[in-house]
Amino acid sequence: MENKSQLIVADSKILPEVFTKVLEVKKLMAQKGEKSFASACKRVGISRSAYYKYKDSVFSYEELFTRKIVNLHLLLNDSPGVLSNALSFLHSLNANILTLNQSIPVDGVAQVNISLRLSNSADDQLVGLNSINELDGVLEAKILSAE
Repeated sequence: MENKSQLIVADSKILPEVFTKVLEVKKLMAQKGEKSFASACKRVGISRSAYYKYKDSVFSYEELFTRKIVNLHLLLNDSPGVLSNALSFLHSLNANILTLNQSIPVDGVAQVNISLRLSNSADDQLVGLNSINELDGVLEAKILSAE
């Protein structure tokens, strides 16, 4: 039989405890809750070797599958508060901004590319994103991609 990788979804209640502890270590390190993997492993109660054995194979379902990454392109008037209003609008949708790149305004117009993560009711958020066109100073808004 071929030994190929396959993703499965399983309730953590039926899995060995080491898998949930690996997720705890990953979270601690991502949030700077510990200074080293050794101390994080010690804190949650697993060996470093167990962590390193499973770290590249264990992910939370929410982390991988319940969030949408959206790339948005905006054309904005070069006026005070326009970008701030657009960002406030995205905040109202509970969008998490991952990256933001703004070009230097030319002829009174600035191009802005934003990558953001939508969660919870991502489909509703995606529909709500189209309303960004209605903000003052937003000349154009395009969703370049949504994964």
